[in-house]
Amino acid sequence: MKKLLLLLFLTVEVFAQNKTENVFIITTDGFRWQEMFGGIDSALLNKKEFVRNHDNLKKTFGSDTLEERRKKLLPFFWNTIAKEGQIYGNRWHNNKVNVLNPYWFSYPGYNEILTGYPDDKVNSNDKKLNENVTVLEFLNQQKNLKGKVAAYGTWDVFPYIINEPRSGIPVNAGRELVEGKLTDKEALLNEIQSTYPSQASDRHDFITYYLAKEYIKKNNPKVFFLSFDETDEFAHEAKYDEYLYAANTVDKFIGDLWKYCQSTPQYKDKTTFIITTDHGRGDKNKAQWTSHGQRVSDCYQIWFAVIGPDTPALGEIKTEGQLFQNQLAKTAAKFLGYDFQNGKEIGKEVKSVMK
Repeated sequence: MKKLLLLLFLTVEVFAQNKTENVFIITTDGFRWQEMFGGIDSALLNKKEFVRNHDNLKKTFGSDTLEERRKKLLPFFWNTIAKEGQIYGNRWHNNKVNVLNPYWFSYPGYNEILTGYPDDKVNSNDKKLNENVTVLEFLNQQKNLKGKVAAYGTWDVFPYIINEPRSGIPVNAGRELVEGKLTDKEALLNEIQSTYPSQASDRHDFITYYLAKEYIKKNNPKVFFLSFDETDEFAHEAKYDEYLYAANTVDKFIGDLWKYCQSTPQYKDKTTFIITTDHGRGDKNKAQWTSHGQRVSDCYQIWFAVIGPDTPALGEIKTEGQLFQNQLAKTAAKFLGYDFQNGKEIGKEVKSVMK
C-alpha cells in the first residue's frame, strides 16, 4: 500500500513558464448558473412563497437589463473577472459545464472537483473518509508545497472529503474552533461562533471567510481550498432573498481576498483563483428550485471562473462548447507546473484558461 501511494505522488514537471505560484480553489454550494449569468430571476422574485420583501429585493438587485442585474448581484465577477479572467457555463450561449457524477449533490460534487474523478461509489453525504486522492493531497506531497496546503469550509464534511488524517492537510470546517496561538481576530471569531450559531449552515459563511483570511495572513499557504455553504442552505429553505444575499456576500468575500492577494508580495500577480460550485439546482417552481439531486432535472449544470496571471482575459465565454467538473483538479495542478495523477481516470486540464 505504501508503495502504491508513493507511485501516486510521483509527478511529471510541466516546464511551461507559468507565473502562477499559488492556487486558490473557491466554491459556493449549489449556486445556479441562471443567477450567475442572469442575476435575479424574475420568475422566482414574483413568487410570494420564496420572497419576503419583494420591493426591497427588486430595488437591490433588479434592473431592466440582464447585464446590470448580474453586476448588481455579483460585482466582482462582472466588473473584475469578466475583464481580467474567464467565466464559463452560460447555457444561453450553449457554453456548457456539466457535472459527470450521477448524483448531483454535495459530497459527489466536491469529490469530483478535488479528485478529478466522478466516483460512482461516492453516493452519499455521509462522513466517510474519501478513498480517492484529492489534488490538495497530491500537491501537499510535492517537495516545494509540503505543509503549504490548507482548507477552510462552512460544511463540516470537508475533513472527510479531503481525508484530513491521511493527507495531513489542515482542514477547518463546520463548528470547529481555531486552536493554538490565536490572533485577536481569531479569538473573537471563535467567541462569535460559540455564541451565535447559524440557523442555516454548520456555521455562518462570514466566520469561515474571516477565519480563512486570518490563516492566510499567518501562514501564507500556496494552495488553499475555501468553500461557502449558505447559498445552498437558504435555497433549501425556499428563501430566495437570503439565497441572493448569500451569493452577493460570497462575491464580496472573493473580491476582498483577491484585493488582499494583489496587495501582498507573495501573492501579487502570482496567484490564480479557480471558482465554481458543486452542483446545480432545479428551475422555477418550488419542487425544483429549492432542491437538487437525481430526481431534479438539470442539476448537472454548473459554471466556473478563473482569474490569474496565466489566464487570458477573455471574459464571459460565449462560444459553444462543453467542459466538465472533473477537469478542474488537473487544471489547478497544471497552473503550478504539476501533472496531477491519482491512479484514476481523471479529467484533462482546461487548456483555454492558460496562455
